[in-house]
Amino acid sequence: MKRTDFQGELGRLHAASFGWALWCCDHQRDEAEEVLQTAYLKVAEGMASFDGKSSLQTWFFGVIRRTAWEQRRRRWLRDGILGRWFTSQPAPVPAPDPEASASMSERSRTLLQAMAALPARQREVLHLVFYQDLTVEEAARVLKISLGTARTHFARGKEQLRQRLGRREEKHDER
Repeated sequence: MKRTDFQGELGRLHAASFGWALWCCDHQRDEAEEVLQTAYLKVAEGMASFDGKSSLQTWFFGVIRRTAWEQRRRRWLRDGILGRWFTSQPAPVPAPDPEASASMSERSRTLLQAMAALPARQREVLHLVFYQDLTVEEAARVLKISLGTARTHFARGKEQLRQRLGRREEKHDER
């Protein structure tokens, strides 16, 4: 793929890439922006190179996921271990962003709460398939898991969501 075509395709994927970065960073906008910028730098500097074995989107989502994991690990080491070692006090828990909480609809909050209760791998597969429009096979490549494992997580995640959302609807109807 020519460099100009490659850059154009990455530009076309920017919105979806930012959405995936937000997801990988637990919806922390500043962190997601930093992760996405670092992922772009990795590509520009040749630290991550596209080999054509998957789609560009699948490959770049993998770069974003790995970058988010690296950043989270560095922050955990820096803030968690070193911070506690120096101060001998636990790090404060950040307060939820009231603007973001207020802007979400009840349905979105309910779905996000149900998704948050799922195991991490199921959440990741469901997010990639439902929000990023990837196939289960592409999600498996992004997450570096087998197709069978991805299908299992996808099916179990959907079933758990159905059950959780169904119980909430029943509670809502009882009011």
